Amino acid sequence: MKSFRISLLSLLFICFAQLAFAQAKTASFKVSGECGMCKSKIEAAAKKAGASKASWSEDTKVLTVRYNSTSSNTAKIQKAIAATGYDTPGYKATEESYNKLHACCKYDRAAATASSCCDNEACTKAACMKDGACAKGAACCKEAGCDKKDCCKKD
Repeated sequence: MKSFRISLLSLLFICFAQLAFAQAKTASFKVSGECGMCKSKIEAAAKKAGASKASWSEDTKVLTVRYNSTSSNTAKIQKAIAATGYDTPGYKATEESYNKLHACCKYDRAAATASSCCDNEACTKAACMKDGACAKGAACCKEAGCDKKDCCKKD
């Protein structure tokens, strides 16, 4: 009987673990920044916003995050990063938060804003696009931070 209980508990644990991993998502998007100090701040902001893993490349300026979709999303993560002073495809940092960055962390904001949230891989999917703009209410556009007015419209 004791071994039956242990087996049953083990099976339940495996089922719950499988459920938790089934909701994990991975996403990548550009984040403006310059140095190792930026890397630390960007990754910390992403984790504070719900990412279980965050890795920003100083060379490519791409952040890859892993998060649980029931408690976070890329829009929430991007918003938290922008609040620390770094522009993302979905959110631009305020002047105040950008000005608080250390001198070595200040990046060319004009070049950073030249890209749009449509540069995000999820937003370029055919299902997300309608007449050159993100389809209203499309989950992939919301997830990628492209559901804002005027975002993804062709010039």
